Amino acid sequence: MRRTTVRIDETLLNEAKAYAARNGRSLNSVMEDALRQLLNRSTEVAERPRVELITSNCKAGFQPWVQERLDAGEKLEHIVWDLDDEERFPELRHAAR
Repeated sequence: MRRTTVRIDETLLNEAKAYAARNGRSLNSVMEDALRQLLNRSTEVAERPRVELITSNCKAGFQPWVQERLDAGEKLEHIVWDLDDEERFPELRHAAR
């Protein structure tokens, strides 16, 4: 096997040595495993199928009944507080305020 000189941050090297010692392994085996994992991860990412996100064509903004209450000067936090009741009692949504 050919020897190669590699420069590693001293703090990182000390952490790797401590990890190897705690796990009864050689520093060389720890570094080889770490490098293999890095290379495998980059290969897995390259082979991963592209994900297509579903988008909506809805118009941005509040529901009309919420906007009406906002336009009337009500605070959004008060409207949100009422949502639980309005989900259980839909007739409240259309009641005069």
